[in-house]
Amino acid sequence: MSDLDPAFYRQAMGRLVQGVSVLTTVDGGHDHAMTADTVTSVSLEPLLVLVCVETEARFHDAVVSAGVWGVSVLAADQRPLSEWFATRGRPLHGQLDRAQFTRGRHTGVALLDGALTHLECRTVDAHPAGTM
Repeated sequence: MSDLDPAFYRQAMGRLVQGVSVLTTVDGGHDHAMTADTVTSVSLEPLLVLVCVETEARFHDAVVSAGVWGVSVLAADQRPLSEWFATRGRPLHGQLDRAQFTRGRHTGVALLDGALTHLECRTVDAHPAGTM
């Protein structure tokens, strides 16, 4: 469909209702986090979750290196956290100082307190896609 206007497509996709999550990992002794609006269940057998991470984001290299990550599905009152973790260029050190969290039992990643639910994940595969 080459006649589809990219601006219209972006606007249409922006109207999809979905939750907001914060992805976390720990690599080289540093916590990394980012807001994600794309977290998708792929399979129940085996259990698989899909997240999309921009390859230029610091989080990308950290999660590739660590191989483990967490998902904290945010509650409505956690909007300030979603905005903070979506801020480009925020300092790496201390970026979790604004959030209360608990370390995951299986991965050691930060899981945000007050979230609706948490997932601890291990990377199975990565697929480059999208605008390059």
